[in-house]
Amino acid sequence: MSEAEQSWWAALKVYADRRTLVILALGFASGLPNLLIFDTLSAWLRESGLSLEVIGFFSLATLAYSFKFVWAPLVDRAKIPMLDRLFGHRRAWMLVAQAAIILGLWLVAGSDPAVNLGLVALFAVFTGFASATQDIVIDAWRIEAADDEQQGAMAAAYQWGYRLAVITAGAAPLLLAEAYGWGLSYSAMAALMGVGVLAVLFAPRENPEKRAPAALVKNSNRSFFYRAFVEPFIDFWGRFGKVALLILALICLYRVSDFVLNIMNPFYLDLGFSKTEIAEVRKVFGVAMSMLGVFLGGWSIARYGLMLPLMIGALAGPISNLVFVWLASKGADLSALFVAIGVDNVASGYSGTCLIAYMSSLTSAGFTATQYALFSSLYSLPGKLIASQSGRIVEGAARNADSGGALMPLTDFVVRAPAISLAEAAARIEVSARALGAGYIAFFIYSFLIGLVAVFFTFLVTNRSRQTELPGRI
Repeated sequence: MSEAEQSWWAALKVYADRRTLVILALGFASGLPNLLIFDTLSAWLRESGLSLEVIGFFSLATLAYSFKFVWAPLVDRAKIPMLDRLFGHRRAWMLVAQAAIILGLWLVAGSDPAVNLGLVALFAVFTGFASATQDIVIDAWRIEAADDEQQGAMAAAYQWGYRLAVITAGAAPLLLAEAYGWGLSYSAMAALMGVGVLAVLFAPRENPEKRAPAALVKNSNRSFFYRAFVEPFIDFWGRFGKVALLILALICLYRVSDFVLNIMNPFYLDLGFSKTEIAEVRKVFGVAMSMLGVFLGGWSIARYGLMLPLMIGALAGPISNLVFVWLASKGADLSALFVAIGVDNVASGYSGTCLIAYMSSLTSAGFTATQYALFSSLYSLPGKLIASQSGRIVEGAARNADSGGALMPLTDFVVRAPAISLAEAAARIEVSARALGAGYIAFFIYSFLIGLVAVFFTFLVTNRSRQTELPGRI
């Protein structure tokens, strides 16, 4: 076997490592509850007769993901009685978080949003908090359980597992709900969290030496609060100086044009697509296109470095949203749905890969877990807050168009077929079908425009990185 062949074989063998297989399953356990609460639940709420405005507010159920850095230091240091000794610090916390997720999904399954919306919201928030806690521990275990040379394979396996969960949580609940109802559907998803539990039991313990960063040990005489909450941010600010603000703004806004699209299931249902069609196209074909985007993003970074692909990804996100303007004008056209979802998911996969690589490059030894928790929290926070207004924007724009306001010309883009498709949904808010179509079109144009803000900050940071030799690997 040649030296080149040996190198290829060694690179492939790392994916068969026990820890890599475990993180694949943990990635699945991470993605499953996130999508069930943030996205799939919106279809159940829409079928229960709830308005887009209410559905939009439900995006706040996953707000815990954006604030997980607040309690990450506590999870990092507090021990779970008995379980810590039996399973180790990280695995003990993962088991507790997974038990809470299973309970939360089971409680959602036993509720009816048409009868008691408040309880569904409470259970969704509880599940979101437990899932965000699980993510904190999974990221920490991934860093601590493998050597540096294995981190690339661990990260790749995690993303593939997450995307398998996206397919499962996006398609299976819709198909099960079509045949058996939403209660059984979400009960089945709670049972699927057993994949994560088995992965934890199969996982090796983390390396205890990596759990005590050198910088924190060196300053062990300082208070717990200072070491846990202050030093990681002082380190980041010290390395990047004034550019740190621009970097944080870039992270906060980079995916905002994607996060505001939290009402896509209602949009597809309003156009007249069935739940089965949405499941097959969006959650199977769409995720396959997302994986293609991930591959293209990784290839671009390897070929051109980080900053050029980062800029391309910043542009791809908002531009891809305009394809939904075209879909809104086509109505329940299955081929158009394939095109729109394909374009959007390739762009999303590409830009998401670029952002993860960029955020990882900003961390420093000794503070990796805490700093990455901060970045991964910040990158979704503005988008989720803005997303809470998505339904209100659509319905407000529809009423404006219906009353002859400034958005009325957009009704010209809604041809007869989508107008017929949108009739039932439009009647709920007492506007014409063409006006509701115009409302959706206005919303997608708005999502494109706010995405351009991220392009601006990406350009500024890219320009600074060329002019100044910044610390880190950017």
